[in-house]
Amino acid sequence: MIWLMSNALHAHVENQDGPPAVRVVVVPDSFKGSASAVEVAEAMARGAREAYTERGVPASVHTLPFADGGEGTLDALLGAWGTEPLTVETTDALGRPTRARFGLSPDGTTGVIEAAEANGLPGVADVPLQARTASSRGVGPLVTALLDTGVEEILLCIGGSASTDGGTGMLSALGARFLAADGSELPDGGGRLGDLASLDLDRLDPRARSVRWRVACDVTNPLVGPEGAAAVFGPQKGAGAEDVRVLDEGLGRLADVLAEATGSDLRDVPGMGAAGGMPVTLTSLLGAEVLPGSQMVADVLGAGELLSRADLVLTGEGRFDSQSLGGKVVDAVRRLTPPDVPVVVIAGSVSISTGELLRSGITAAFSIAQGPRTLDQMRDEAVSAITRTAFNCCRLLAHHPGPPDTAPDTAKDHSRD
Repeated sequence: MIWLMSNALHAHVENQDGPPAVRVVVVPDSFKGSASAVEVAEAMARGAREAYTERGVPASVHTLPFADGGEGTLDALLGAWGTEPLTVETTDALGRPTRARFGLSPDGTTGVIEAAEANGLPGVADVPLQARTASSRGVGPLVTALLDTGVEEILLCIGGSASTDGGTGMLSALGARFLAADGSELPDGGGRLGDLASLDLDRLDPRARSVRWRVACDVTNPLVGPEGAAAVFGPQKGAGAEDVRVLDEGLGRLADVLAEATGSDLRDVPGMGAAGGMPVTLTSLLGAEVLPGSQMVADVLGAGELLSRADLVLTGEGRFDSQSLGGKVVDAVRRLTPPDVPVVVIAGSVSISTGELLRSGITAAFSIAQGPRTLDQMRDEAVSAITRTAFNCCRLLAHHPGPPDTAPDTAKDHSRD
């Protein structure tokens, strides 16, 4: 992880010959629709630097744009890695030509894909949704492009999908065949999975099984049933009651065939219902590890090591509420930060009670809103407002010389700095 840490962190140090610098670590999510995680991190860092400089307090400010494995994870990782996105010709969830991005770590060993770049709902928002025929096939060319680079690991972020095909489209693009009883290959989409009789993996790209797969998943739904992929997420993908029934039965049949082929029935395993059931084929056939997105991003970026050495942590997201404490970026940052280190949340809006805040371990939370504003005004002013709020927070904390909790009689060890 040494290369990753050295490339991912951007530090600014004032007055290095004086007392130990306050180590400020900036680890935000994006403010969706307003600013990327990279832009938010830079804005917070700018405010922090200005505050400590104005106060004459030495400080080192480290930025680590973060994400929870959903929308924005690709950009956050690229921003931390300092690499540019690559693109490939593929198809959207309805089979129409499109271009999709993917990313590579600086040493080329790790690749990242946001599946929604190819099979996402935004890509098909211009036409009526087609729940039964929408497919994950377009994700396949992204995987092939990464395999062509020689990666050892693929990080797959699966949120925001328009398909409910159990990942069969993606596996088909990689060479797998999903066959009916007469030996014919099933058409794309989850609507015909009920006719699935067998698998043919002879032509599956062998490289897909040789790499390590980590799949970011932010839900715990099983594959089938009243809490499954079709019942819970199908309606937002255009599925009516009959579509939900057909898709649920199809995913159940897919689970049967996968269990026959692998000896492992995963239909009731939490998380298998994410992204239209995509994890069930990835896990069964490719040995993928499914884990919370924020945990995956933290592991890849070495966030725990950085946060363990912080004196102050700034984090944030567009809306800070009780859901933020259930596995999202703020929650991950809070869990990775030592309990004696202040964690300050800067958000577009703060909708959390005092009691929840006290129980959460968050030190304080501040909204960037300054007086009555329309949503469009808030979006336009987001970056400057984030900088201003970070400046005010850090100027208050910088009132006392030295790092937080470092009075003359304290014994906090800064030798590691």
